[in-house]
Amino acid sequence: MEVNFRSTCMIASALDLIGDKWSILIVRDMLLHKKTAFKEFVASDEGVATNLLSSRLKFLESIEVITKNKLTTNKKENIYLLTEKGIDLTPVIMELVIWSDVYVRAYHTEMNTSETVNMDKEIVIKNAQKQYREFAAQFKNQIVC
Repeated sequence: MEVNFRSTCMIASALDLIGDKWSILIVRDMLLHKKTAFKEFVASDEGVATNLLSSRLKFLESIEVITKNKLTTNKKENIYLLTEKGIDLTPVIMELVIWSDVYVRAYHTEMNTSETVNMDKEIVIKNAQKQYREFAAQFKNQIVC
């Protein structure tokens, strides 16, 4: 899939890939909520339209943030897993959690509270990455090659 970058700025270029409304939420759902199936993403509170979700999943796969697989136990349903590139977005997601807790709460008082906000950021990031890798490893022997 070809990407049109709007400038040579590193931040703008990263946002051209993952800065849309849905990509980080898909990665969040995979990383923190262990979602793997299309129907699980559709059920998220944000209510992504199925055509947008399908498009974003395909794009994230094309830039190797996620992989699409089939399991030997269910060859009809796709499962999506984060790649190392996707797992490496963990610090970005955690920074958004912290920033949101500090600055967005004033505008959205019903927003969730994260117990990780006051914890050591590096430990939270490493734990989230470790937990996801352990979660994804359970599928290794079940994926159709």
